Amino acid sequence: MRPEDFPSNRAGQVIKTRTSYWAFIPNPLPPELVYDTALVRLLGEAERAIGELAGASRLLPDPHLLIAPAVRREAVLSSKIEGTHSGLDDLYFFEAAPDEVQDSADVREVSHYVTALEYGLARLDEFPLSLRLIREIHERLMRNVRGDAARAGEFRTTQNWIGPPGATLLEATFVPPPVPDMEAALDAFEKYLHAENDQTPPLIRLACIHSQFEMIHPFADGNGRVGRLLIVLLLVHWGLLPAPLLYLSAFFERHRDAYYRHLLAVSSEGAWESWVVFFLRGVREQAQDAALTATRLLDLQQDYRQRLAAKRLSKITLPLLDALFLNPFTTAPRVRDRFQVNFRTAQGAIDDLVDIGVLREITGQRRNRAWLADGILAAISGQPETQREAT
Repeated sequence: MRPEDFPSNRAGQVIKTRTSYWAFIPNPLPPELVYDTALVRLLGEAERAIGELAGASRLLPDPHLLIAPAVRREAVLSSKIEGTHSGLDDLYFFEAAPDEVQDSADVREVSHYVTALEYGLARLDEFPLSLRLIREIHERLMRNVRGDAARAGEFRTTQNWIGPPGATLLEATFVPPPVPDMEAALDAFEKYLHAENDQTPPLIRLACIHSQFEMIHPFADGNGRVGRLLIVLLLVHWGLLPAPLLYLSAFFERHRDAYYRHLLAVSSEGAWESWVVFFLRGVREQAQDAALTATRLLDLQQDYRQRLAAKRLSKITLPLLDALFLNPFTTAPRVRDRFQVNFRTAQGAIDDLVDIGVLREITGQRRNRAWLADGILAAISGQPETQREAT
């Protein structure tokens, strides 16, 4: 990290440590922003998209029709940004039949993301978002996935850095604050989370919080995923959405280079406004995509129910159909245990859904078989209509 690459002190300053390397110390939030036309326009569009998504979610007969798939899609994409190679189908299959998954280190890591997010949302009902809660979320995210180096649930006690693979501390692109400065920055960060007199629009405040957390980089590992988890936790905690429906990892993953470039430009150039505009574009596009996904899933559910309307069905066929929208993979033992029925009834419900083309057997085996609802998985993981390049 070279100090000449960080000419602006708008977001913080570069210092030389006692051991002669350079590190970045972020200024406390909030920054003073210039609200130009593009930023104000995008803020209005993002706020409208959030409002429309919130309204659409309240019309759903079962909000979990959208919540559960959204949480899992976010888990996959946020983890993918950090280098895991587990797809949405891998996660669903792991949840449906964990004993059948081979070489599951990546999928277990993605599964921990779901656990951490659900834990954080539940804890917010009784406990404010704080450094303590952030550590608890990190502990669930990193438990038994990266070895002792991850220090699950603990802030780092040594220096970390960001750079190309194999880069040393002196070759790093960015060096977060040393531990004593990190602790001071975290204290200021927590105070800003609880600030009640801040007049910054919530979505812009959220953009600044995400960038600041990444500049502090308080964990040995998992900073990016925790930082993205904070986005959805705050959207719900601040009442911007009634449920965890909006996730930005799909946008960040599609525009990964721009995502990292904008984050670095905040610290190196003080480019807060460019980062905020990028962030607001993500909010707008992902809110629109979430609303479209809700429509796709609801229409698909109604179509399947119409196909079943004139048929003689097992008593659990319709409940099983609804359960497939939470996880489109299933097995006969899973159906048997979920609905507390015998194996014959469970298999009968599966057969009903195979007959109308909802389920497809995917193992080709006579025993230990599994089924997939291809249409539901496609509706959950379908690409958003907006695929424009972010800059």
